[in-house]
Amino acid sequence: MLENKNNNKTSLSDLGEFGLIEHLTKHFKINQESTLKSIGDDAAVLDFKDKKAIVSTDLLVEGVHFDLSYMPLKHLGYKAVVANVSDIFAMNAKATQITVSIAVSNRFPLEALEELFAGITLASQIYNVDVIGGDTTSSQKGLIISITAIGEANLNEITYRSGAKATDLLVVTGDVGAAYMGLQVLEREKQVFQVNPNNQPDLDAYTYLIERQLKPEARKDIKELFAELELQPTSMIDVSDGLSSEIMHICKQSGVGCNLYEDKIPVDPQLIDVCEEFNIDITTIALSGGEDYELLFTINMDDYDKIKANPNFTVIGHMTEENEGMHLITRANAKIPLKARGWNAMKEED
Repeated sequence: MLENKNNNKTSLSDLGEFGLIEHLTKHFKINQESTLKSIGDDAAVLDFKDKKAIVSTDLLVEGVHFDLSYMPLKHLGYKAVVANVSDIFAMNAKATQITVSIAVSNRFPLEALEELFAGITLASQIYNVDVIGGDTTSSQKGLIISITAIGEANLNEITYRSGAKATDLLVVTGDVGAAYMGLQVLEREKQVFQVNPNNQPDLDAYTYLIERQLKPEARKDIKELFAELELQPTSMIDVSDGLSSEIMHICKQSGVGCNLYEDKIPVDPQLIDVCEEFNIDITTIALSGGEDYELLFTINMDDYDKIKANPNFTVIGHMTEENEGMHLITRANAKIPLKARGWNAMKEED
């Protein structure tokens, strides 16, 4: 990934920390009225006036969260921003600023970091967030990226995971599972390449899945759509660790149970085809695959008419009393306990 036929690579030591910061951040523009001071001082200064500030932080570690053998650095920068602003959207808030911190080893020349920051810059433009600061340091292990996202919302708009009621409908945006299968395709092709470096993969049949893995998009459109529909979710979370895990988070924090219907879970046709090719159960992938960055939310049953004809939303179940538990209702109408099999950052290696 880092090999380049152009041997004129710039060592980071030639610039020093402050020269590097100045070089990488010179393309960031300020667009938000709430940004009073951004990069260039000891801290950024923000002014949200009557709105509430929303803050979320994520850490991405090479070898744990991404593999540079198939993840282009520009895509990585873009995805790092998406993963963070998605958390802001999951609070029914508007993302306004981010900070970017990196730890990098000396195997990366300046040109590699320029690619990374090109992706960050593109994402900041598309999601209209100001890059207002961060930090750089050295790493002994590779590349580490930490992004903090900041947003704003009116108090009555903020949506937590804890507001679901026993009769609410469970709704998800878009489709789920595709990002995980994109990762499986990339891992398979990596193994094939390691055996035969002359082999050139044909990925035309997997374009949607790979795009969902390498260049996902966060649902910035949903907050505006809620406003147009005059709809206030009772709870919400983004689908980053797997659908079943996110449902269980809402259930546990809201003190409710749920019935999730297998035949209602939205999946892309390409996911169905590739699951058959890999001989993997589609529902398992839909429940356990992460990094879709769709929004999972609950609404009052009386609000069903507001979303029933909208192609962005799929009702996949309903909430129940807590003592009824959390269940998957299969296509055969069997009722089985819902289990969290999504991403676990602390899982020990086999």
